[in-house]
Amino acid sequence: MGRFTGKTVVVTGSGKRGGLGQAILRRFADEGANCVVSDIVIDAEAEEIAADVAARGAKVAAIGCDVSDPGACVSLVRHTVTAMGSIDILVNNAGIGFMMKPMLEVDPADWAKVIAVNLSGAFYCTQAAARAMIAAGPKGQWGCGRIINIASQAAKTGFPHLPAYVSSKHGMIGLTRATALELGPHGITVNAVCPNHVTTGLGALQNAYFSKLLGFPSVEAYLANMAARNPMGRPGLPHDTAAACAYLASEDAFYITGEALNVSGGEEMH
Repeated sequence: MGRFTGKTVVVTGSGKRGGLGQAILRRFADEGANCVVSDIVIDAEAEEIAADVAARGAKVAAIGCDVSDPGACVSLVRHTVTAMGSIDILVNNAGIGFMMKPMLEVDPADWAKVIAVNLSGAFYCTQAAARAMIAAGPKGQWGCGRIINIASQAAKTGFPHLPAYVSSKHGMIGLTRATALELGPHGITVNAVCPNHVTTGLGALQNAYFSKLLGFPSVEAYLANMAARNPMGRPGLPHDTAAACAYLASEDAFYITGEALNVSGGEEMH
């Protein structure tokens, strides 16, 4: 039996191959959890990820959710409880960060969209999940539930040409701390994970943009420079973030809440 046998994890924004969401689902599946794949639409790619997770022995459901819609977040939780019997772990992973422009050129609609998905979406899903966790009651020493927010190194350090993304991720740390204070008495911990750059689909777009902006001759040269600056000698990998999530969701981490954990190979230390 794994650490999460009998528990259900929902990972938003987990319907893309090679993304953090897929890695997080795989890790929880390997440790016995029931898994919910969720993305704005459940397309062939999301179904493929669901099949991949199921092949690891997990009970799986795929549920669409536009996290910027409060009603959709309530529906995600309701359908999860119907399909799986409970929602025990929520990983707020859904996010967008491809709107890269100088601050003076950012369109208000783009700003609003990033905040709606990255920050408001985490709030809506947290609120809906916490209500269900509290209604279900505690599960022994483990408590009532776990909420894990996938923030970013950009939650602690500013980056140019990403004003909305950086603001949304800084806001996610505030959300983590505020909700940890309110949900702690209910036996729910709330923590954030702050990975450095990871080359997912989103990361690849950022690589292309910033390698050109900073004058590197190629994306490969940009990534080599990034690796050379890291104390551990490489950028982040999806499984680094997945491992942090598994720890924060475990019984061992019950007394940890309101934290923003750097997973950056020493690149970020505050």
